[in-house]
Amino acid sequence: MIKLYNTLTRKKEIFKSLKNEKVGIYTCGPTVYWFAHIGNLRTYIFEDILKRVLIYNGYKVKHVMNITDVGHLVSDQDVGEDKILIAAKKEKKNAREIARFYEKAFKRDLRRLNILEPDVWIRATETIKDQIELIKILEKKGFTYIIEDGVYFDTSKLKKYGRLWPKEMKILPGARIEMTPGKKNPTDFALWKFAKGRKEMVWDSPWGKGFPGWHTECVVMSMKELGIPFDIHCGGVDHILIHHTNEIAQAEAAFGKILAKYWLHGEFLLVEGKKMAKSLGNIYTLEDLIKRGFNPLSYRYFCLGAHYRSKLNFTFEGLKASQNALENLHEKVREMKSGKKEKKLGSKGKDYQRKFLEFINDDLNLPKALALMWNLIGDKRISDQEKYELLLDFDRIFGLSLEKVKKLRIPKEIKKLVEIRENYRKMGDFKKADEIRMKIKEMGYWVEDTREGPRIKKLKKY
Repeated sequence: MIKLYNTLTRKKEIFKSLKNEKVGIYTCGPTVYWFAHIGNLRTYIFEDILKRVLIYNGYKVKHVMNITDVGHLVSDQDVGEDKILIAAKKEKKNAREIARFYEKAFKRDLRRLNILEPDVWIRATETIKDQIELIKILEKKGFTYIIEDGVYFDTSKLKKYGRLWPKEMKILPGARIEMTPGKKNPTDFALWKFAKGRKEMVWDSPWGKGFPGWHTECVVMSMKELGIPFDIHCGGVDHILIHHTNEIAQAEAAFGKILAKYWLHGEFLLVEGKKMAKSLGNIYTLEDLIKRGFNPLSYRYFCLGAHYRSKLNFTFEGLKASQNALENLHEKVREMKSGKKEKKLGSKGKDYQRKFLEFINDDLNLPKALALMWNLIGDKRISDQEKYELLLDFDRIFGLSLEKVKKLRIPKEIKKLVEIRENYRKMGDFKKADEIRMKIKEMGYWVEDTREGPRIKKLKKY
């Protein structure tokens, strides 16, 4: 029994799929004008955990993710230039080249973080005709009007507009949304924007040359692959008030149905207690972390330590602690790995497995599941072989590639240098010991001093 917090109903609910053991999930993908930053990637990690939990529980998942390669303007309120066209000008490339380059970079980041790829990738530019057809339906039903810069959705015509908003929220003209000249209501949004001299990413339509509105794209792409309604729609909390609200509005106005049954949202990542912003110079990509010597999976581990609906404060000290914990976990796995396979779990092992399932099924409580894993590792009542099997089972959710951890084979020359260094340490000649440690590092290994004696690690490049 899985319980998930549904933003639509503002409560935790028992999950019931629309089609027995099959689940349709749509996750808002990247706007491919630049690299995904680590705040974006936290959302994709949360969505990956959700998918893994559903699969762990026996569901067959169809996961759809879009690539926004047109229509996402600088402001979510339909004003400003297209982000991809801005990037194209800056990098002196065309829009398609920009979109494909950053799409490829995004997919590389997913692989580095062990995020399972969606079953279906779908680009906004591949569904232009479908988007035009949706706007035609909305026009026929009286939900549209035309102003100088495009075709707009009249939110005053939909009684239940704002289903995702907090109950206490009130919209005042200009308080939240920039008012485009000619808009009837501050919450109205663009379905189709006119080209107005724009030469790239422009299509013919019944209303004139132009391009689709960002909010229309996701409605069409999700319905095209999953139907309406489908089970779960995910994204970051920043999508609740505008983007997801406007997706729901279009589907309801056109078809009289809610777009998805469950709406899940991941909270913000802060950096040193502050919101990420280019002006503050605190926006980091996964590549930035790798260049500083971090294993990409240490960032995944870092994210597992906080609930997806809680803000998470990123610091490099915290990431370093996560990397140390991950390396420690790998060391424990090496110690347990014997090559023997446990035939079946004992009663204590089954207790751990039941508890683990209880935690992950309680709105994806990964912090509790992670703590349980460390309790298991320290439990002397369970054999190493049984622990190893349980860790691999838990890793179906954690996604830390524990099955790939291998016994470390240390070259004889490294072992000899470690032995010589240890003798210098015992004699109190720490300067000489440090020199040998640096020599060992140059050879691709690191010596860590512990109470049990020196521990050798192989340095990795990520």
